[in-house]
Amino acid sequence: MLGLILGSFINVVVARLPGMLMMQWRAEARSALALPEETDSDLPRVTLTKPRSQCPHCATPIAWHDNVPLLGYLKRRGRCAHCGESISIQYPLVELASGALVLAVVVLNGFNGAGVLISIACLILLTLALIDLRTQLLPDILTLPLLWLGLLYQLMFQPWLLESAVLGAIAGYLVLWSFYWLFKLVTGKEGMGYGDFKLLAALGAWTGWEMLPLLLILSAGVGAVIGIIVQVAIPRLRGQALPFGPFLAMAGWITLL
Repeated sequence: MLGLILGSFINVVVARLPGMLMMQWRAEARSALALPEETDSDLPRVTLTKPRSQCPHCATPIAWHDNVPLLGYLKRRGRCAHCGESISIQYPLVELASGALVLAVVVLNGFNGAGVLISIACLILLTLALIDLRTQLLPDILTLPLLWLGLLYQLMFQPWLLESAVLGAIAGYLVLWSFYWLFKLVTGKEGMGYGDFKLLAALGAWTGWEMLPLLLILSAGVGAVIGIIVQVAIPRLRGQALPFGPFLAMAGWITLL
């Protein structure tokens, strides 16, 4: 139940955090360029708590009993109670995925301090994967706390692996950073974003440097296969960038579990 509830919150974060960050970056850019500040009427003000959850089509607030994780979606058969338009199946699927991840961690580790931290890590990875799929962003506000949380986990529960975790964070960042610059020097194009470096560094902190080859094989291997399938099956997507974060997240789930 806790996993389902957190999955509902993840849906909110995925939908609103990129827009909130964009507003922050716009304000910083205008300040740096000495442009006048935007008025409240220029852009809608959105936070993770306001406004209330609402239908994406008619903007009618969703009643609390229709907002119960998973059950609310099934009750309304995936449609808005006010306008009758269909609501994306992403919402119950994310709630199910969150619940399944938390359940798997508790089964394998127990409901204890270590299990709680690993559950948080898995849910942050789920959030990052979804944001990267939608926007090709891996926000620092999520990747950096994930890294520090990994080092804290090692310090609290596996102090004998703390050195491996620190080396894993360093090596994880440097591996993809080096690949980025090698690819750019050879092709003149950017092969990935800086968020990918930070995400692999965070996973290195959680798993230690010894697991980095497995993380890279899993993420790059599956990413390459899916990339080829997408290029062949959907001609209009040929040559388009494919986010790497979801594949790193998948490899992270496997190694953490």
